[in-house]
Amino acid sequence: MSPIKDFIVTYEAPNEKGFISQGDTIAGTVTFTLTKETELKVLVVKVKGNARVHWTEGTGDRRKSRTAHRRYLKLKEYLVPENDKGTALPKGANCFKFRFTIPQEDMPSSFKGFHGKIVYMLEAKMSRSWRPSSVVQKELKFVSKSLSHPGSVMGPQSGSVEKDKGKVQMSATVNMKVCSPGDTLTVVAKIRNSSSKKLKPKVSLQQRIVYRAEACTNVSDLSLYKMEGDTITSGSEETFSCQVKIPGDANCTIQNCEILSVEHYVKVYLDISFAIDPEVKFPLVVIHSSLAALQSGQAVGPYPAGAFGAPTYTDFPPPAFPPGPYPVLAGPGAYGYPAPYPSQHANMTNGYNNQWPQPAAPYGFSNAAPPPFQQGTEPPPYMSLFSPPQDDLGRTGSDYKN
Repeated sequence: MSPIKDFIVTYEAPNEKGFISQGDTIAGTVTFTLTKETELKVLVVKVKGNARVHWTEGTGDRRKSRTAHRRYLKLKEYLVPENDKGTALPKGANCFKFRFTIPQEDMPSSFKGFHGKIVYMLEAKMSRSWRPSSVVQKELKFVSKSLSHPGSVMGPQSGSVEKDKGKVQMSATVNMKVCSPGDTLTVVAKIRNSSSKKLKPKVSLQQRIVYRAEACTNVSDLSLYKMEGDTITSGSEETFSCQVKIPGDANCTIQNCEILSVEHYVKVYLDISFAIDPEVKFPLVVIHSSLAALQSGQAVGPYPAGAFGAPTYTDFPPPAFPPGPYPVLAGPGAYGYPAPYPSQHANMTNGYNNQWPQPAAPYGFSNAAPPPFQQGTEPPPYMSLFSPPQDDLGRTGSDYKN
């Protein structure tokens, strides 16, 4: 019978929410009771962070397994130094203290998904000669600071799209780019329907998880929220608005793990029967609520300010008219965005943040943002928002289906 009883590892959380981040100190104890004097070869405590993905594909003889692993953190402290001859510990209660400081390095947040996970673990291991090792573990919740953003990129996003050579036009706005679980977004869309068909505005909040292993990918798309507006008849103009709540248990964005990424976006689209639906997509960065309270303008982590940039998921330039009740982009550099598309961090090689060349200005809109909308002045007439394109530019419009 083993003389080791009540082998426990505990630590003091550095904050009320119980998570750890870069720069935090973990202080704790390893305790156990010995029923007799015992010789240990080693007693060591570790903090480890690992990402793993695994899935199978194909059937029968063509069935293959895809696996990948990345290590992001490994800290070690010897409480009883390694000694092949053994170190004698007295009978009774034994207590050892330890302390670690999490390095200021780029590490992804904790995550658990269907095909992969990112896990940080506190582990104590005790070894004796000719005996199986005794191991106790406690999982740590790690929240990465690498995706914190300065306030300059937390403003609204705008995009526009048209169909059938301008017969259907939509301009949409989302009031924020960076948010936290539990936050509520405001979506406003202005639609002009000059076609012969009825259409219905819809909004969805999407999550995309991409697992990568052995040059293959496994993609999981999930709709977290959906809402639709009233039908817009032919020859009418409507403004559709709704509130989109980020679920309280939503995964945070992960873009700094080579084998696993988590992304979110809001899709605003028009449901048209027997036609390809025109849509505008807005990327969201979902961060932990504690990081959202960081002082405005304070960039944390390896990504430079503006690294996520101004472009949205749509290939269309910003609309040339005020997007509803939200501020209008005052030109290149508004809200801190470089003009017109910022450079991106070398690690950002996945998902919707890939750098794309700037498209030509369609629909008669200029690539340059409109002049600032002065406070206290009257907004432009609604009909002026949908001015017909110039003849010499009319051929550049998006025509999903003629």
